[in-house]
Amino acid sequence: MDLPQLPDGALSQPTRARLFDLLAELRRPAGTGELAEILGLHPNGVRVHLERLRDAGLIERERTRQARGRPRDMWVIATDARPGGEPPTAYGDLVRWLARAISPGRTSLRAIERGGREIGRELAPEHSASTPEETMHATLVALGFQPRREPEGERRLTYRLCNCPYRDAVRENQDVVCTLHRGLTRGLLDVLASGTKLVDFVPHDPYTAGCEIELEGGLAEGVEARASTTAPESE
Repeated sequence: MDLPQLPDGALSQPTRARLFDLLAELRRPAGTGELAEILGLHPNGVRVHLERLRDAGLIERERTRQARGRPRDMWVIATDARPGGEPPTAYGDLVRWLARAISPGRTSLRAIERGGREIGRELAPEHSASTPEETMHATLVALGFQPRREPEGERRLTYRLCNCPYRDAVRENQDVVCTLHRGLTRGLLDVLASGTKLVDFVPHDPYTAGCEIELEGGLAEGVEARASTTAPESE
């Protein structure tokens, strides 16, 4: 199973991740002061984070001469930067463009869900020492959804997705992207726990996240009991 690699260590710090994303969005060199102003941070602190990103090979510093004073530092995404093992923006742009180009009026949403289901089957690991539920949860984590378990009784389980890694594409075409994701979920269940019923798939605003995958039976069984036995004892 080929899952997205973990981000570079330099991007695990939230401010550095925001700086990298901002430079990717600007698509041009930007000065320390400009970046600090956009993010509402002090230039000295921003400079430290930029240096850390440069040391990691994710961004480059260009120095431009000025009429007076020292040369000005300008920052830009490094040509060969590969955060998470992939180029920084090309794939994200491609996804957004495809989402914009695909119209539910021209392409059946049912066909899109079938395609997503096939992808989900390919993403599911063939062999795992973990339980189906643990494997499902780990897969959602690796895909960047930051899932949170919300068991209901002994046979129902909701995964609340606290992050949408496809939010920019969803902004372009929510029907298409969320239908594809629903199909992907069905495909994972086909392989990991075919007896599990997808009761509902509830999309939310991709920027606030919170989408819900509601399951019944199969891998959902016993999650509440396992959670209660592993919960820390109260003081």
